[in-house]
Amino acid sequence: MFGFLKKNRIMKIIAPMDGEVISLQEVPDAVFSQKMLGDGAAIKPSNGLVVSPCSGKVVQIFDTNHAVGIETSEGAEVLIHIGIDTVELKGKGFQRIAKVGDKVDVGDALIEVDLDYIEAAGKSTITPIIITNMEKAYEISKTAGPCKRGESEILKVEVKA
Repeated sequence: MFGFLKKNRIMKIIAPMDGEVISLQEVPDAVFSQKMLGDGAAIKPSNGLVVSPCSGKVVQIFDTNHAVGIETSEGAEVLIHIGIDTVELKGKGFQRIAKVGDKVDVGDALIEVDLDYIEAAGKSTITPIIITNMEKAYEISKTAGPCKRGESEILKVEVKA
């Protein structure tokens, strides 16, 4: 009752990796560049430590450790997909730090990835950060340019109340 009195909340997504923020349209995979999974941004990483971009709960880590899903207290679902076609590496080059069920804050370590290994295997290291439940997002503001993990805001999401 009186749901119309609820106010939307602003949620900030912080860079999970050091590097350069780019638009999803620049990601060399149509699933991301055409926003089939949702909207967000991507990072061309400069080192391999992946940290939580938001506070929430780790709800999924793929068996191959190439992707992590976090649910925020605002109800947004955030996917960090490390590299493109990296599922084909079957977990090689990825070291899991966090586990499903962990409560995380911005900057908590999730995965350590060997970027040199990924590139040597012929895969892109570009890492999309996606809001997968776009029905919860009213509006998304994005940044571009250099970013520092755990510090730089890359997305501002207005989450529906």
